[in-house]
Formats: sequence, C-alpha cells, structure tokens
Amino acid sequence: MAVVKDVEARGMQHCETTALGVLLRHEGLDVSEPMLFGLGSGLSFVYWDSKGMPFPLLGGRVRPFELTVNLAARLGLTLTTEETTSPRKAWRNVAAPVDAGRPVGVQLDCYHLDYFRSTVHFGGHVVAMYGYDEHDVYLVDTGQQGGAVRTSRAGFAMARAERGPMTARNRSFTITAPAHPLTWQDRIVPAIRACADAFLAPPIANLGYRGIEKAGRKVPGWLRRAGDPRRDLPQAALLMEKGGTGGALFRALYRDFLAECTHLIDDHNLRAGHRLYAEAAVLWTQVSTLIAKAGESGDAGCLDQAGAILHDLSRVEKEAMRMLRRL
Repeated sequence: MAVVKDVEARGMQHCETTALGVLLRHEGLDVSEPMLFGLGSGLSFVYWDSKGMPFPLLGGRVRPFELTVNLAARLGLTLTTEETTSPRKAWRNVAAPVDAGRPVGVQLDCYHLDYFRSTVHFGGHVVAMYGYDEHDVYLVDTGQQGGAVRTSRAGFAMARAERGPMTARNRSFTITAPAHPLTWQDRIVPAIRACADAFLAPPIANLGYRGIEKAGRKVPGWLRRAGDPRRDLPQAALLMEKGGTGGALFRALYRDFLAECTHLIDDHNLRAGHRLYAEAAVLWTQVSTLIAKAGESGDAGCLDQAGAILHDLSRVEKEAMRMLRRL
C-alpha cells in the first residue's frame, strides 16, 4: 500500500481542473478552479458530428489535456508526460510518483471506473491518483463523482487502455513548480488574449463563434437526427449542464474567472467581457433547457427557439472576445 501524504482531495466541478488543483496544491500553488480554467485558456466551442457518432456533441472547452499544457507553459511549470501501450509500464508510470510521495494526473475513459455515476464512454476524463493497494487505486475526481474515491486496479487499467475518440495511450503526468514560480497574476492577460484569439479565428467552421453559429443552424433538426429523441436530447442537455462543465457549457466557469480578474485588473474591456459572459451563461442554460424539453415533448418548436438563441450566443461571445482581446 502506498498513499501520498497531505493530499487535499478537493473535488471541484470539472475533471481536468480538479486534477490540476490536486497536483498544484501539492506543489504549494493554490488558486481557484475558475482561475485554473482561465489561466489554461480553457474556453472554446466545437460542434462535433460524424457518421460514426450516435448523436452530435456540443463541446465548450479546448481538447482534453490542452488546458494542462497551456497552464504549465504559462506558469513556467515542468510538465512531465508519459504514454505507453504496455500495461506493465503504464502501471509503473503512475505507481512510481506515488511511491515517491507525489500525486499523478491520469487521463482515461470513465466508463470503466467503478464509482462513476453514468455509464457512458468518455476518453478525455482526467483524475488525480494519490495512492493504491493490492486491489484498488485511490483517486480524486470531481465533487459530482464523489471527490476522494476508489476504483479497482483492473477497471483502472481498462479505463487507461481504452481506445476511441479523445483517448490517450495510458497517459499520465506530473507537475513540478520551479524554485521561484512566476507570479500567476501577471499571466492573466496573456491567457485571456490567447483564448480570445483562438475563439475569433477558428480554422474550421465547427469551432469558436463560427461553431456556435453552425450549431444554431443544426440544432433545429435534431429531432430528425436523433435515433431516440427522448433519450438523446435530454442526455445532450444534461452533458451541457452537469457533465463536468460547471454549468452553461463551461461559460459559468469562464464568467467566474473573469469576475475574479476584475478584482485584480482595472480595465473597462475586461468588465465588458465579464458582463457579456454573464449574459452568455444564462443563454446557454436556456438552450440546454429547450433541448431537453424538445426531447421529452417531441416539440420541434423548442429546438427552433434553441437555434435562435444560439445565433444570439454566437454574436454575444464574438463581441465578448473582441473586447477581451483588447486587454
């Protein structure tokens, strides 16, 4: 049995920021979850649909692990990442840091975790591992999933080795803070600008504000797109609000990040961006409510309303990011 001492198993709202919080607090850096999300330039949007998917996905953040890479680079942290196709080496890669007294981040498919409350495949899930014994591994997951939890070593291995969308090859990572860490408050403006630049100049029409506009055109046809509307639409709405997003498809987290920033930086563009993202968060929750209602009732009018709001959201978020890019 091995357990890292003095790990604060604080389950937060989003999986990757929860894991980052565990690793960074162990390195002596304790900031809020919205600040972690914002410093990692985590906000984005993708409308994802393909022939192999049973139903489209509305994603509200950057790709799995990109937030971690962004945050480490921005704060001058040493990010050590391991990937392998060998089950034996995969276990050594997580056991060794724990044996040395350090928590380790792990990307895996939550479908195989014993404690997980929904049985869906998601290969971009991230947890922090802080211990193990002969039968189980000890993890920190989101508050929604229980915070400090255990799962079987067999299930853990299957979750890490799963293949499919957003999976990684038994990815694990550790973070080391430098002897003289950068002042994170000085990295806020570059993080906001980088996020705004990516959102305003998406390489394809499925991303950023253009992706939201595309969603506005596509969502009204979701009753026809769904194999089982009473299942697919409420599930899509649930993922937007409760699927580790912090509510409103990550817009509530970014709103709270910007609110925290307004106490540190006096800038009218920042305050304007915060007001617009507060508006956007409300609108995203309205969209998810209408999508769920359409699935439950079969009323296509609800999806028409959701589409109209999405068109408004594309405009609101584009304007917000334009303001924030001026910081």
